[in-house]
Amino acid sequence: MAETQQENQNGQAGTAAPSPVKMNVLAQFVRDMSFENILAQKGSTGEVQPDVQVQVNLDAKKRNVEHQFEVVIKLKVESKSKGTSDTLFILEMDYAGVFHIENVPEDQMHPFLLIECPRMLFPFARRIISDVTRDGGFPPLNLEMIDFVALYRNEIARRQQANASGETKLDA
Repeated sequence: MAETQQENQNGQAGTAAPSPVKMNVLAQFVRDMSFENILAQKGSTGEVQPDVQVQVNLDAKKRNVEHQFEVVIKLKVESKSKGTSDTLFILEMDYAGVFHIENVPEDQMHPFLLIECPRMLFPFARRIISDVTRDGGFPPLNLEMIDFVALYRNEIARRQQANASGETKLDA
């Protein structure tokens, strides 16, 4: 066939396939980090069974350069003794990445930034936390993988619920 347009199976002229998504990690770095070894400060000794709690927050913003975005994983790790609830250590870290992203539809950019970008950064942040806890005198803490899709959906649901309850209060 010498036609300029391709035809699909129904005989209709097809449109060009959308351009593939392009994503490059331009930089990644620790923006802020704090590790407090409370156990050593108190001079406590003896056998402890840690209870580790992890809080995760995400932040994303457009940079001044076209197609560039900055995504930050904010982690707070607190370890307490199961028996006494005494704090053993607190680790806080903001781990950031700068991304060059093209060909993502505008309506899909928000989930892309808060799901795909943190997925790329997390293994590196996880390694740093493991090293810091080990170097701080504790067994290395290997965080479990984070389901960023579930985290995103939960946050969207929480915001919708907060908006709905806020609207209900205004109507009452």
